[in-house]
Amino acid sequence: MIDESAAGDVRTVTLVRPERRNALTPEGLDELEDAITGAEESVVYLHGAGSAFCAGADLDVVDALEDSDAAAEFAARGQQVARAIETAESIVVAGIDGPARGGGVELALACDVRIATPDATFGEPGVSFGLFGAWGGTVRLPEVVGLGDAMEFSVTGRELDAEEARRIGLVSRLVERPDAVAREIAENDQAALAVLKERLRDTSSRAEQERREASAFAELVMDRKRTDEPGD
Repeated sequence: MIDESAAGDVRTVTLVRPERRNALTPEGLDELEDAITGAEESVVYLHGAGSAFCAGADLDVVDALEDSDAAAEFAARGQQVARAIETAESIVVAGIDGPARGGGVELALACDVRIATPDATFGEPGVSFGLFGAWGGTVRLPEVVGLGDAMEFSVTGRELDAEEARRIGLVSRLVERPDAVAREIAENDQAALAVLKERLRDTSSRAEQERREASAFAELVMDRKRTDEPGD
């Protein structure tokens, strides 16, 4: 389900189930979490094999859930993987080429940077058949695009093209090669990247964030001074 490769400071994690548009099973979620948390590179590039990014949860798995406890457990597992992406030490870049649906949108939302090709499309179609994305999407989507666009996108179940996704902030940039953006990020200082992720993800009070920001800046300044000392 998951392929991994590394080049320099970029680890590429590929969802490999193209015959099902890279839909995720419980085993696939396990493999994805292991790949993300096990990465030692400063940047992880997450994308899908074939013509899709990710169709989300495998509906065969969803339909086979026997009771509400099993359904809640499956949702919680997907949420755990999304949190692993969000809290990973690496900068996680989603490269979206083709459809992202349901849980695929939610995994992208958990990534630090979302880059799409002009062929990317986005949708939360579950509302049309009595479901919705429950891997943290109802939490992260309003944070990323704002409540109004999040609500309209979710309750209509309509498909967004790449340009509209960029307009509302669901993705940051449209390029032909999203992996090039991952490499671009990896060219920067690893310590600074780690600090930026930690600072930008901080949800403490503003005063505490500013205190931590100043402290982190001071540490980086001292690191530079030590590096520049004669004999190093």
